[in-house]
Amino acid sequence: MRPYQLILSSAAALLSISLMVGCGDKAAVQPSSQRSETSSSTEAKPSDSHKVEGHAHGAGPHGGTIADWGGGKYHVEFIVDHDKKEATAYVFGNDEKTPEPITAESILLTIKEPQLQVDLLPVPLDGESDGKSSRFIGTHDGLATVMEYEGTMSAAVDGTPYAGNFMQEAHAD
Repeated sequence: MRPYQLILSSAAALLSISLMVGCGDKAAVQPSSQRSETSSSTEAKPSDSHKVEGHAHGAGPHGGTIADWGGGKYHVEFIVDHDKKEATAYVFGNDEKTPEPITAESILLTIKEPQLQVDLLPVPLDGESDGKSSRFIGTHDGLATVMEYEGTMSAAVDGTPYAGNFMQEAHAD
């Protein structure tokens, strides 16, 4: 692991712990929803949004799961394409809809199970420039597994560390 990744991972872990108190439930996970084409869950259908310290998160603009960075300053949507073994993170402003290009070398995606880490690299959308991107993409063989993922997305944005937990949930529909 490169030294800056170790430092970023450590900072992300510390920030995640602080976010549990500041913006999240007591279980340390900010649950959100994502439509799943294959669901083996027999539980009742979860809500399409959840309440987090004064604001609610629904499915993201691309149908993905939303994580909160910085108490709502940024929202990051997690999308996975199992066939491509690819994860995409979209960064939005506080409205959860407007792309928010950021200056970041990468977003570190950490999945709990199967345990994996992958750097999502900037792939700017049309019109994004000056080294800023609101879209980050990475691949890993572990992303081929069709399941609901739980983990953390973290990055240093203009030198400030951000991290947010996410948990995909299956829908009955």
